[in-house]
Amino acid sequence: MALLGIDFACALESLRDGRVPDRDCVLPLLSKLVGYCLIAASTTVKLPQILKILKNRSARGLSMLSFELDVVGYTIALAYCLHKGLHFSAYGELVFLLIQSIILVAVIYYYSQTLGAKTWTKTLLYFALAPTILSGKVNPVLFEALYACQHAVFFCARVPQIWKNFTTKSTGQLSFLTAFMNFGGSVARVFTGIQEKAPTTVVLGTLRTVVTNGTILSQIIMYRKRREEREKKVK
Repeated sequence: MALLGIDFACALESLRDGRVPDRDCVLPLLSKLVGYCLIAASTTVKLPQILKILKNRSARGLSMLSFELDVVGYTIALAYCLHKGLHFSAYGELVFLLIQSIILVAVIYYYSQTLGAKTWTKTLLYFALAPTILSGKVNPVLFEALYACQHAVFFCARVPQIWKNFTTKSTGQLSFLTAFMNFGGSVARVFTGIQEKAPTTVVLGTLRTVVTNGTILSQIIMYRKRREEREKKVK
């Protein structure tokens, strides 16, 4: 019995015989289920951040470079997973994260600056190159090098925001809910990546994401707690 690529046969047979399914049966099944849960959650993961900016009509405290690099990183990661032929449950959230990231960057552009020549150039360059990368029409050696750079891209995407939070001792308009879901999703993706036998580079890249997402989440908690304490003293 299979549904959406998930084979329930071994688990159902064990339960029918009154036995607890063994580890080799449960872990792959759990991995697929977690993967699809991540995909479902990813459809709204950046929505709280988008809505917060729209509600406050401000992108204060947000690093433009961080969100731009997110778009680049998700594009490369999605292209690589498609190229490697991984099961959809191992990367499906990248589709929705990429779409939401593009919308998020557009919203930040709108509230943080006028659309100058530099912004239009970056936008046109991305939409000119993205289809070629996503379709895999790139030299295999160059593609591997591009993916290797993707890890650095995601790392660098978080560093400007982490540094800005640290220097201003504030997280501005960053959404706690989005940061929490990013962290939780990256932790779960390490598990599914291992179970789906994803390339080591994919797993290591996800581990780095866990660290950087965890740092931003901890900053939001720490700086907001300090702000609340200051507000109480003022009152």
